Amino acid sequence: MIEVRGVSKSFGDNQVLKSISFEVKEGEVVVLIGPSGSGKSTLLRCINYLEDFQAGEILVDGAAVGYNASAGGSKRTRQSETEIARLRTKAGMVFQNYNLFPHKTAIQNIMMGPVLVNGVSKAEAREHAQALLAKVGLADKANHFPSQLSGGQQQRVAIARALAMRPKVMLFDEVTSALDPELVDEVLKTLRDLSTEGMTMIIVTHEMQFARDVADRLLFFYQGSIIEDGPPNDVFANPKTERFQAFVKRFQSGTVAA
Repeated sequence: MIEVRGVSKSFGDNQVLKSISFEVKEGEVVVLIGPSGSGKSTLLRCINYLEDFQAGEILVDGAAVGYNASAGGSKRTRQSETEIARLRTKAGMVFQNYNLFPHKTAIQNIMMGPVLVNGVSKAEAREHAQALLAKVGLADKANHFPSQLSGGQQQRVAIARALAMRPKVMLFDEVTSALDPELVDEVLKTLRDLSTEGMTMIIVTHEMQFARDVADRLLFFYQGSIIEDGPPNDVFANPKTERFQAFVKRFQSGTVAA
């Protein structure tokens, strides 16, 4: 469902992604962990083409992201804004900050994309939005404005808004990092439910126990490279690198103990 092939990305002289390659199968949940600044969030933004990348290629459901190869295959040509926008409907993304429109109610926030981008009727969009609010446990908050919702509730509305576009894959960028600790579980429950339903997902998180419980595969990023890759239990029990051992040591008080 997602193919990342030799992707490199630099900001000026700082190379943040170094020839990254991996695949995500349909229905698979891949969790990215690693220290801040290791390239995890940048990679997600490249997959949704919110960031350009200088080398390599990314495909979502078989469609190239950002660039098309020339007939000879040696030269990349940037896609049109229309092609890029079409790609983004396949890959829903949810960020640390909820980015809800403050002057729109929860249900209006969810309806906007399907109506404005996909041309869905307001009646159909409202029905689907109400179903999504029920899915994320907020059926009774449809007419609440973001200022009337807790951080965890706003994040769940943001997830419902992304799902309203009926994406093939979902990308989550540290969606609990801005939440108070008591609100984290309600958002993680929503991600667990999506996993159970078979949604293809890439999740960047610092929630180690969640990563261990939900991920089919765990990728550990360090300085722009993937240095550990495997099923969570295998990676935690048999780390191959000293850097990963040091990273998980602070969680070993029961959170991720092998």
